[in-house]
Amino acid sequence: MRIEIMDTTLRDGEQTSGVAYTPAEKLTIAKLLLEEVKVNRIEVASARISEGEKEAVRRITRWAKENGHLENIEILGFIDKGRSRNWILEAGAKVLNLLCKGSLNHLKYQLKKSPEQHITDIRKEVQEAVKAGLSVNVYLEDWSNGMKNSPEYVFQLMDALRFEPIDRFMLPDTLGILNPVLIEEYIVMMRERYPKLHFDSHCHNDYDLAVGNTFSAIKAGVNGIHCTVNGLGERTGNTPLASIIGLKDHMQLECSVDERKLTKISNMVAVFSGIETPSNQPIVGKNVFTQACGVHADGDVKGNLYKNDLLPERFGRRMEYALGKTSGKASIQKNLEDLGIILSPEKMAEVTQRVVELGDKKSLITQDDLPYIVSDVLGNTMEGKVKIHNYYCTLVHNMHPVAMLKIEIEGEVYEENAKGDGMYDAFMNALKKIYDEHIQLPLPKLTNYRIHIPPGGNTDALVETTISWDDGRQQFKTRGLDADQQASAIMATMKMLNKIHREDFTYNK
Repeated sequence: MRIEIMDTTLRDGEQTSGVAYTPAEKLTIAKLLLEEVKVNRIEVASARISEGEKEAVRRITRWAKENGHLENIEILGFIDKGRSRNWILEAGAKVLNLLCKGSLNHLKYQLKKSPEQHITDIRKEVQEAVKAGLSVNVYLEDWSNGMKNSPEYVFQLMDALRFEPIDRFMLPDTLGILNPVLIEEYIVMMRERYPKLHFDSHCHNDYDLAVGNTFSAIKAGVNGIHCTVNGLGERTGNTPLASIIGLKDHMQLECSVDERKLTKISNMVAVFSGIETPSNQPIVGKNVFTQACGVHADGDVKGNLYKNDLLPERFGRRMEYALGKTSGKASIQKNLEDLGIILSPEKMAEVTQRVVELGDKKSLITQDDLPYIVSDVLGNTMEGKVKIHNYYCTLVHNMHPVAMLKIEIEGEVYEENAKGDGMYDAFMNALKKIYDEHIQLPLPKLTNYRIHIPPGGNTDALVETTISWDDGRQQFKTRGLDADQQASAIMATMKMLNKIHREDFTYNK
């Protein structure tokens, strides 16, 4: 079964609250949709909106004419005695999507006309448009309510228009009231009564059923489907383009869309519209090809047990394995393999434990963080004669930072507190008190303090602190890694303390 895809991101999608594209943005999206994503048709505007909108359409039609896409550019127009028709012609377009009333309720209370009057108006508008060189499709606005509450009117309208020069009859669930059972029933009725006509389905998502309704519309025999990138549109939006492509696997559909370009167009529209794509949006969401559970990664290693037909490679993406407190050895192994890092089983266990510990402090650890964690584990000298029991550092506006410290040194426990110019300085002052007054051992001099945030730059990024020390005879460095800057510095300091308490350390006493 082959289905025609009409994307209305630039018309219905722009009716999303707060969204307004510039002419340059509209042209960019139009080019990408037709030439890279390869949808069959795009609806780019509503007629008579503004001169700025007309200029945007002119840019699109000029480009489309030069590149053989002019017949694929459509504009919503109205029964307005030719004003929409003239606007479309002036903008250089060739296709009018004429908005008519598909329910008796809309006809009576909005237009205040009889069915016969409306039919006469539609016929005249269609005939004049065709005479002027336009192709015409017809929207039956509120068709879903029409089929539900006034089917006799819908059939009266269709019987009168079926032989007019109308290329497509477009059936909108304007208020998103249908469910998969009803829409299938209604479209089957339309198909059986008018088997030779071309029908499009246009679903809205008010009940979160747009994708399911689209599935049923295709099953019932529609020829075309309307959608928008990222599901943008009036109120709750329209059927998302990417989700329609996902239906291919269930319905053995054929369509022209290049799946590998879906993420690209999704990201572009998200930037231009200012509406971020949800991370869990099927196919195009940031996290949809990320396994976070270690059990899933283990299953993939042992035979792709947690993969389905929506393979990331189809969409120009790749499977990723998130790192965090739910990670297992398999998730970490997958990421290390990508980085070309091989560890012994013992070190792998240590890295896994460190990732879990950091995951309790940081919601997601990235692959960019992993080399720093590995380096931290491989260079770990924390085990030794010095252990921190507790520490508390506080910063209050217009007051000196204060640190309280409880530490065990060679089996003895000491407590001290101190002020400082910063929280780490206060910690070091408390530590110096303990070493000066109780251990009677001078601490190495801190000569350099460097903070590094692994790539990503988020506020929850891991912090690596590297501190250079000088004991008067030699210089050395220690590093700490944590989600908190102070904690990473204190970790580096603890490594220094355990280093100077080692029996093989030559220390200038």
